Amino acid sequence: MFPSKHSSCTTILVGKNATYDGSTIIARNEDAGEAVHPKKFVVLHHEDQPRHYQSKLSKFSLDLPDNPVRYTSVPDVAVDEGVWGEAGININNIAMSATETITTNSRVLGADPFVKNGFGEEDLLTITLPYIKSAREGVKRVGQLLKKYGTYEPNGIIFSDVNEIWYMETAGGHHWVAQRIPDDAYVIAPNQTGIQEVKFDDPDNFMFPKDLLKFVQQNHLNLTENFNFRKIFGSDTQSDHHYNTPRAWYGQRYLSPSAVKDKTPMSNDLSFINYADHKITIEDIKYILSSHYQDTPYDPFTPGANSQTSPYRPIGFNRNQELSLLQIRPYVQANHAAIQWLAFAENPFNTLTPFYTNVLDTPDCYRDTTKILDSHNAYWANRLISLIVADHYQELIADVETYQQATLAYGHQRIAKVDKAVENKQDSALMQALSQANERTADRIMKDTEELLTKLVIKASENSRGAFTNGHSHY
Repeated sequence: MFPSKHSSCTTILVGKNATYDGSTIIARNEDAGEAVHPKKFVVLHHEDQPRHYQSKLSKFSLDLPDNPVRYTSVPDVAVDEGVWGEAGININNIAMSATETITTNSRVLGADPFVKNGFGEEDLLTITLPYIKSAREGVKRVGQLLKKYGTYEPNGIIFSDVNEIWYMETAGGHHWVAQRIPDDAYVIAPNQTGIQEVKFDDPDNFMFPKDLLKFVQQNHLNLTENFNFRKIFGSDTQSDHHYNTPRAWYGQRYLSPSAVKDKTPMSNDLSFINYADHKITIEDIKYILSSHYQDTPYDPFTPGANSQTSPYRPIGFNRNQELSLLQIRPYVQANHAAIQWLAFAENPFNTLTPFYTNVLDTPDCYRDTTKILDSHNAYWANRLISLIVADHYQELIADVETYQQATLAYGHQRIAKVDKAVENKQDSALMQALSQANERTADRIMKDTEELLTKLVIKASENSRGAFTNGHSHY
């Protein structure tokens, strides 16, 4: 009903036995409909949460419970179209990412139309994350809201805690399925309905509304013998083949190449649940969510290539606004186990910064993003870097990769150091210490980012159009 300006995201989910350290990890690029769409990173306290919620894009409104908990969020700077909180972790160490805009088909929409005044991506984090104590509870809350109010768009919604990851997909105005991601598996979701075979007798791994099977039968939606949610509710269009499936193909090609050796970017039968050839790291996830089909004929940065005529939509591209990688770790105390790794602007050229989420506030260079360009702000500094490097890729990418490796190494060092420093702290003393640690981490990353920006401006200026060298240092 309301075309989303954030409808181009890519999601990666990694079960705890598939990650390098036993964490659950959920990550998603938030991509806007335009290249510049400023974001900020904030903490919402109990008193910041509204008790009555009103959507901006629809007439949806909701009286919220009186018991919200503190949580992080990455909302829009502009508020004219709503909050768009997108990704965060609450004090119960429950992570939520919302949403991965997906697809459905006309037969489903004929049977269960979208609800014009329902809720959508704009609303979901705000009306859900402050009120849940487990990933499973997150699915149940959204399911109840769908039944009562409905939605005006199809979305994939992700929840995780220290043990489980749940991926929930809506279809039509009121229907949905959620699947628990196996502990040893990963998922790449690229704007398509993904869940495949649904097991109605397996409540440990699947959730769905009570009327789902009856709804499908009454409306003659299932064209096969099995109950394949993707085939019943999803789409298989030319747009999918060029815009969506190539992203899943590239990610699976990177993590489990043998499984997709006979597949192509346009294959419409890629698996939803996948198993990697090795333990998956933070760096692996960042690489995939930054990727533009490197080492294939489809890379728009290949010399001579025209990015405007590339046949497939990259994962890392100019409309990336923020990447939140939400990690819940099992091997430290729960009060500092949750980390939100955050990157702003175009992913091929930015870095991830790790922030503890049990904090009082976020660093101002990530929190106080303005509508007007400010190179001392994380969003704008990274937006400038992406603009420069995209036009001078071959000359400058080595500098960017050096910066990315150094800052990611620093991020891992900071986590190890801070974990040790706060292991005996509790309550307000802990939150204060973690807040201060985040400030120091952000200061260092911003310093490195500003140094990179300076270097790139100098190098790009030497080779800009209209340059002229006459052999003299001054003239």
